Amino acid sequence: MTSSPPALTRIRVGSAPDSWGVWFPDDPQQTGWQRFLDEVADAGYEWIELGPYGYLPTDPDLLAEETAKRGLKVSAGTVFTGLHHGPGVWEQTWEHVSRVAALTRAVGAEHLVVIPSFWRDDKTGALLEDRKLTVDQWRDLTRQTERLGREVRDRYGLRIVVHPHADTHIDTPDNVSRFLDATDPDAVALCLDTGHYAYCGGDSVELIETFGERIGYLHLKQVDPRILAEVVAEEVPFGPAVARGVMCEPPAGVPALEPVLAAAQKLGTELFAIVEQDMYPCPPDRPLPIARRTRAYLRSCGAR
Repeated sequence: MTSSPPALTRIRVGSAPDSWGVWFPDDPQQTGWQRFLDEVADAGYEWIELGPYGYLPTDPDLLAEETAKRGLKVSAGTVFTGLHHGPGVWEQTWEHVSRVAALTRAVGAEHLVVIPSFWRDDKTGALLEDRKLTVDQWRDLTRQTERLGREVRDRYGLRIVVHPHADTHIDTPDNVSRFLDATDPDAVALCLDTGHYAYCGGDSVELIETFGERIGYLHLKQVDPRILAEVVAEEVPFGPAVARGVMCEPPAGVPALEPVLAAAQKLGTELFAIVEQDMYPCPPDRPLPIARRTRAYLRSCGAR
C-alpha cells in the first residue's frame, strides 16, 4: 500500500484562461468567457487568473459578481512589457499596466504577472530584434522592472512577479540568474513557470532551491520532451510549437510536478500554483476533461 504525499498546506492551486486555449482578449477560436468560468469551477478549481486584459469582464463589479457566484477568486492579472527598450517606453507601458493593475486590485488579487516581450514573432518566427541583449539593454531591463515593481506596489498594493518565457530575453537559467542577481528582491519577484523553464533548459527544483527567496508565484506546466527536441532543432517559434503540442497534459511530460511542489512547500511561504497548459488553438470540448484530470493529479501530489 502506497502512502499519500504530505499535504501541500502552503500551496494554493488554480487554473487560467490559458488552459482553455485563450491567448487574446477576443478571438473566434477561443472559449467564451462564461464557459471558461463555468468549466474551471466544474473542474474543481477555486482560483483563477484574469488572462489577457479584456477577455474577462473589465468592469470590476460584474467580474466580482460572475466569479463569486461560481465560487471563484482571482489570484493575479497579467501584463506584457518591453522594458529593455528603456525609459522611452515607460509611459506606454504604464498605460497598459495601470489598467490591468486597477482591475486586479479591485477584485482582491495581490499579484501581477509580468511577461517580457518576444524577440521573434510568435506566429511567423520573423526576427523582431536580436535574441541577446546588450549591456545597456540589460541595465534598462533591470532598472525599469524595479521601477515597475515599486510603482505597482505603491499605487496598487500589488506584487509583481516576472515570468521567464520562451522566445523572450528572460528565458534560460543563465539569463534568469542574471536578471535576479541584478534586481532588488524588495521590488521584483519571480513567477516560475515550470514548463517554460524546462523549454529553455532549466531545472525548476534547482531554481527554487537556489533562489527560493525570489520565488513569488508558480505556473504549473509540462513539456513533451520529444516535441521539444524537434522544435528546438528546427528553431520553431513558440506559437507554432504550442500548436504542435509541445506543452502537454501532466503527468505525461517534464518536469515532474510533485518534486517541484514539494520544494516550493519547503520555502515556508504561501504560494499560488496556477495550471497553465498552453493549447492555442484548441477545440472547445478539449479543455474541461484535461482540467478535471489535472486537478485530480494535483490532489495526488498533495495539493488538496
